[in-house]
Amino acid sequence: MVQRRQVWRGVAATIALAAVGMTPAVGADVIKIGEINSYKAQPQFLGPYKMGMELAVDEINAAGGINGKKVELITRDDNANPGDAVRAAEELISREQVDVLTGTFLSHVGLAVTDFAKQKKTFFLAAEPLTDKIVWEDGNKYTYRLRPSTYMQVAMLVPEAVKMNKKRWAVVYPNYEYGQSAVATFKKLMKAAQPDIEFVAEQAPPLGKVDAGSVVQALADAKPDAIFNVLFGADLAKFVREGNTRGLFKDREVVSLLTGEPEYLEPLKNEAPNGWVVTGYPWYGIDIPEHKAFLAAYQAKFKDHPYLGSIVGYSAIKSLAAGIKKAGSTKTDALVQAFSGLEVDSPFGKISYRPIDHQSTMGVFVGKTKNVDGKGVMVDYKYLDGAKYMPPDAEVKKMRPAD
Repeated sequence: MVQRRQVWRGVAATIALAAVGMTPAVGADVIKIGEINSYKAQPQFLGPYKMGMELAVDEINAAGGINGKKVELITRDDNANPGDAVRAAEELISREQVDVLTGTFLSHVGLAVTDFAKQKKTFFLAAEPLTDKIVWEDGNKYTYRLRPSTYMQVAMLVPEAVKMNKKRWAVVYPNYEYGQSAVATFKKLMKAAQPDIEFVAEQAPPLGKVDAGSVVQALADAKPDAIFNVLFGADLAKFVREGNTRGLFKDREVVSLLTGEPEYLEPLKNEAPNGWVVTGYPWYGIDIPEHKAFLAAYQAKFKDHPYLGSIVGYSAIKSLAAGIKKAGSTKTDALVQAFSGLEVDSPFGKISYRPIDHQSTMGVFVGKTKNVDGKGVMVDYKYLDGAKYMPPDAEVKKMRPAD
């Protein structure tokens, strides 16, 4: 009878642990990564992104895990809503008992989770959101960011825009943090490089709700010499289609953020523009060993080519693995310290996380679009090291609050 009571006590203890989201002793052998993203709202990017994460987890676990512990990835959809993202983060920590947080796509959602990490003193690796505020104005000791920021990518495009020597520019962007920040940076850097520049038109439709006909007509009416575009996804497709129909791009230079990424360029098909200067990911022509190995593994697992989202998801998990291994722990303070200056091997080569602002040095490919047999590709591209496209340290220190 005593033995039976002891057995039932053990069962009851296990049930109690499960009820509060904990696990028995076996859980100590698992590192849980909690990931939050806008899967339903942005499937073009985040489908491949999730596949990239899965490939990284498989590789890490096949090699014995991190410090001998297997990795488990637990994802949640934030519905492209900051409030839902914060609720998901709270649930991942309290119920799922995750060790770290990562993810987010939209800039305003990423900022919400950045603030959550600060309030809860939880480590957060922002994988994809581009807003500069994550590492500068709203930066905090608990948050690092992987992908090249809005400032970095715009700074890479500006030299090409200056070479065009066009005076009258129009801008079009989605009206939320990312779009607003991109245009503000473009204007600032262009005016510094070309003081006589004029901005003659500005269109800022809501994200996902572009009225392409009226936007294109407004830009055409302003008769700009060149256009700076920040639209992406379905908004970009509508803009390109309407612009082609109305001749907006004929004899006009276009500089376009993100458009060279295959998740946005490929859906344009035979409508893909020629000669736009873009940031992107020419997966078919990157001739370095790190990318060749990644490409082969990705294609073998998924029977498809990678997208930029694949690179971001894969590199986020690899970064967390490197940070946890260096820290020898998943404790927040140890991870914060380990990520400062952390070097990580990525498909683009070695990157590091800057101690000054927690931004990674991952770079970007800049080139031109070309329609080849009814399919958009990048040509004349080159990889630009993110470390070379940052503001001076003194300026960063003024923008970033003290930790």
